[in-house]
Amino acid sequence: MKRRDLIRKIEKAGAIFIRHGGRHDWYQNPVTKVCQPVPRHAEIHEFLA
Repeated sequence: MKRRDLIRKIEKAGAIFIRHGGRHDWYQNPVTKVCQPVPRHAEIHEFLA
């Protein structure tokens, strides 16, 4: 899956961008307050997405 497609999918689900990490960007679900890293790679394996 392309990184941009994954970001669109999680933002559509309501997640918001929190910060840039070393090799990942962090997104948070405002309802559950759970933060998840999204790797900064062009292709992300379906298992991780």
